[in-house]
Amino acid sequence: MTAPWTLHPDRALPADPTTRDVAREIYTATRDLPIVSMHGHVDVATFADDSPFPDPAQLLVVPDHYLTRMLVSQGARLADLGVGTGPEVETDPRAIWRRFCAGWKHFRGTPTRFWLEHELVEIFGVTQRPSAETADAIYDQIAERLADPSFRPRALLDQFRIEVIATTDPAWSPLDQHHKLAEELPGRVLPTFRPDPLFHLDRASWRSDVAQLAAASGIEITGYATYLDALRERRLAFKAAGARATDHGHLSADTTPLPDDAARALVDKALAGRPVTPAEAAAFSGHMLFQSAAMSAQDGLVMQLHPGVLRDHDPAVAAAFGPDKGYDIPVVTEYAYALRPVLEAFGHHEGFRMIVFTVDEDVYSRELAPLAGVYPALRLGAPWWFLDAPDAMRRFREAATETAGFSNLSGFVDDTRAYCSIPARHDLARRVDAGYLAKLVAEHRLDLDEAVETAADLAYNLPLAAYAAA
Repeated sequence: MTAPWTLHPDRALPADPTTRDVAREIYTATRDLPIVSMHGHVDVATFADDSPFPDPAQLLVVPDHYLTRMLVSQGARLADLGVGTGPEVETDPRAIWRRFCAGWKHFRGTPTRFWLEHELVEIFGVTQRPSAETADAIYDQIAERLADPSFRPRALLDQFRIEVIATTDPAWSPLDQHHKLAEELPGRVLPTFRPDPLFHLDRASWRSDVAQLAAASGIEITGYATYLDALRERRLAFKAAGARATDHGHLSADTTPLPDDAARALVDKALAGRPVTPAEAAAFSGHMLFQSAAMSAQDGLVMQLHPGVLRDHDPAVAAAFGPDKGYDIPVVTEYAYALRPVLEAFGHHEGFRMIVFTVDEDVYSRELAPLAGVYPALRLGAPWWFLDAPDAMRRFREAATETAGFSNLSGFVDDTRAYCSIPARHDLARRVDAGYLAKLVAEHRLDLDEAVETAADLAYNLPLAAYAAA
């Protein structure tokens, strides 16, 4: 008889016995700390409605880009995994789940494997490894758990020890669900202002998106000045609803401002429906990042910037299934010149805070850590997307800490829409940090009490401080 599936207590800790013993002690001190999840994409409706999760496939497979992209790379179709709409899309959750379990081996060595193991074993009590043979039994076990009221989204906030979680919301969101949550779960679920579609004049939806901004703000947008007024109004509405941050996902990190006359002419051109060139659109998006920084210096919302991702690399997939279906690919990104305009203007401003993320790890030691290590307003965000694997997180610590130290970092944020992966992601980060700090202790570069204190900072105190309410 096969032994029940269990997870090793030392997973992701150092293999060296001496360092591992120290890492265990550090990890034990942080393992049960509350989770501060201030950068993520769980839908606010999940908490506002507090409805039961529909089934294992819709909870764990369909919305997880990490998971679906790997299976697609091995020959599955997105439609077979329940992604999209239309007659070809698989709607049987059990069939979707079987395809996932049959492809379990493809996740070996990936962070997705670590997160899924944690979810299946620690959260759902699964005792069999996923496979074609065990798929139905695991499905039934998870489905039974999901039917239990203790597995409703709000109940899981307590089970996962999530102290606060931020959603990401379009600039025109009515925020009604957040107002409801502010009454029912005060200070627990917060909005984040995401204006990206409004900053790209060459998007086909730009004018309709601006119309939504106008309707939400109550300001008629007739030109550049009223466009900025509407953005300011929405930022204040978000702040009143509990928001602590904005979120910007541009391709480039450029923050070069345009002369007001040039910005005004581009907005007039786009409002009139006249074509905007790619160069003009790129210049305007950089200009609006600068304007966003100026607004943050006034209203105190933390500005998050995570550039460097070529979205929807396969246009045919985007056309068939919509955006953000796993075809987002990192590109080389420059920060020293790109961020200079904002940091010259606001890098020492007491009311301004910027957190910068990257998926180009070459810039950690060359650009981002030195920048965060000198400008008081700048914090370096946690390893994000493609870099949130154990080895990549270790490389981040080695590349960034010597220049930026620990205090100039954001602490860990999970950047996920896969709700049940949140505790798994935070657990992995705490294990990796324990291993890195244990190495410093073993090399007599840090005392054990300092390492334990630093681990608690990275897991809990730094995220709270980085996203402190203004």
